[in-house]
Order: sequence, then structure tokens, then C-alpha cells
Amino acid sequence: MVSEVAELVPILRAVDSDVKSNVFKEVTTNWQTAKQVEEKFGAEGLNALRFFEKMKLVETKWQTGPGASPEKAYHAFYSSFHINATAPVQEISDVLHAAMMPDADYDKIEASVYNMVGPEGKFSGDVADALKVTQTMLKALVKRSPRLDFRGHRIIRFED
Repeated sequence: MVSEVAELVPILRAVDSDVKSNVFKEVTTNWQTAKQVEEKFGAEGLNALRFFEKMKLVETKWQTGPGASPEKAYHAFYSSFHINATAPVQEISDVLHAAMMPDADYDKIEASVYNMVGPEGKFSGDVADALKVTQTMLKALVKRSPRLDFRGHRIIRFED
């Protein structure tokens, strides 16, 4: 269930390219290993899986085949989304802007935040002040990133 407007970003970004959309369809219908996804969709498919895992859109399990070593398999957590969020127009605008921003523009902001938080992380209020953005915009920007995450009120570098 989506109850906070910034939670829309992962859903919107999960289908923002043909590869992501197709990988998401695959993991919605069947358990898929990273190897299967890579064979079918290449490196971009693996990046999509990593993004889905960070966004908590997929669950994982270890599976083995006859004579094979264990492999991590992925499956969508959700077969449907229930969206129940009310927010001021400015917050919706911030979220949609962060979700739909061109990749080149977003990459610059993401790199800046990634460098700013460093290996130790940083209080989100300090990051928002440095970027001169609202907390909602910052949440949406971090939700979009496969390299950043929230831990409480801190922004950290996301590790697998």
C-alpha cells in the first residue's frame, strides 16, 4: 500500500524503460535468477533487478538446480498496488518532477548527494538545505536512486 506520496517514485521508475518494464513483468509472473535476466536482457536487466531490490519491489530466495550452486532468484512482492495518498499540489509536483526528470539531470544531483553523504551518511535536513530542496523532493530523489537510501533521518549509500 502506498500511503506516502514519495513512495510513488519507485512504482513510476519501475516501468520507465522498456527493459525495466519487461523485467518487472517477468518477475511478476515467475521467479527469475539474475543469470536468466542477464541472458534475456543484458546488463541493463541486472541493473533493473538491483533497482527493484533496493526499492523493495521484489523478494529474493536462494534456489538450486541439479548439480548447480545456489543462485539468488527474484519475484515481485506485489501483484497489485493500493494507492491511498493525499498531498498538497506542491508535494505531488516535487515527486513527479523527481520521478520524470531526465537521466542526465538526475545523475548530476545523485552524484552530488552520493558525494555529500560519504561512507558515513548524513542527516537528510542538512542535505535538503545544501541542495535547496524540500524534504519531499529529497525523499523522491533518494527513492529514485539505486545508490542511495534512507536509514531513519539519515541518507546513506546503498549497499547490496
